Amino acid sequence: MQALLVTGGAGFIGAAVVRRALERGVEVRVLDSLRGDVHGPGSAAPDGVRFLRGDVTDPDAVAAALEGVDAVCHQAAKVGLGVDFADAPDYVRSNDLGTAVLLAGMAAAGVRRLVLASSMVVYGEGAYRSSRGPVPVPPRREEDLVAGRFEPVDPETGEDLEPGLVAEDARIDPRNVYAATKAQQEALAAAWARETGGRVAALRYHNVYGPGMPRDTPYAGVAALFRSQLERGEAPTVLEDGRQRRDFVHVDDVAAANLAALDWTARQPAGAVRAFNVGSGVVHTIGDLAAALSAARGGPDPVVTGGFRLGDVRHITADSSRLRAELDVPPPVPFETGVAEFATAPLRSAP
Repeated sequence: MQALLVTGGAGFIGAAVVRRALERGVEVRVLDSLRGDVHGPGSAAPDGVRFLRGDVTDPDAVAAALEGVDAVCHQAAKVGLGVDFADAPDYVRSNDLGTAVLLAGMAAAGVRRLVLASSMVVYGEGAYRSSRGPVPVPPRREEDLVAGRFEPVDPETGEDLEPGLVAEDARIDPRNVYAATKAQQEALAAAWARETGGRVAALRYHNVYGPGMPRDTPYAGVAALFRSQLERGEAPTVLEDGRQRRDFVHVDDVAAANLAALDWTARQPAGAVRAFNVGSGVVHTIGDLAAALSAARGGPDPVVTGGFRLGDVRHITADSSRLRAELDVPPPVPFETGVAEFATAPLRSAP
């Protein structure tokens, strides 16, 4: 590989991708805006890379970053559910306009290999079954959530549903602004691949956790929110009843998946596009995570609040068998090992 550009390479996941690439002897370049709602004071790219401070929505910054590059890992994004709908324009600008500008720059520069950081949120709710077979469920109603009815039911029969694993061929059904922008990123990348002969691996990350997560920000994952509360001596506050099913995947596994996906793009014909779920393959609940972090840190027991966020889904867990069958990835970090490490690992400075 001539050189790899990692957009968002100073961020939580991006920095892990950079470290993994450097370990393989890859020449790495980083483009990152160091935006204030994510990065604290003193944030910078890892040592050993050429760092360009700039935004992916800036065509000039993108063009400069792409000089001499032959592959891109696109991690730069505004993540999380956000504060409220006023965040929508910034999500669309950062994620979709930024991706469009990057892809246009890659088309002009002749760069034809892309690993895209997508997300499991593109599926909306996960896979469910009732006695009549697979059941697509509509978005949950606010009145049900207020009443503490958190579990989706069969919309035709009212029957309880059994949640399962969602595979990459499932219907895309984004249910919040962030999810809509990640689905659009995938669509833009697929259009770029068709028109330019590029090759795209879209990695649908599940709930990523690990050292270096940002603290005290609404734009981070639930693991970082729990850790921030524990660091302040507070009990982790768990929404709903804590039984929401998730797949918590260690950031080192996500970085390894990015490098394996880069190798995949080098082997594919022009125009190839493929999605890969990136998860551990093991289901835990959000309550499990809160309890494990509290126990490992010696903190107070979690508090289950019964509260909710309307844009959240109930259950979403991955079938990651395609990742393991088609990409050369190592065995995942076990939940117990990763959470015990994360419970006391450094977080990023507060924005």
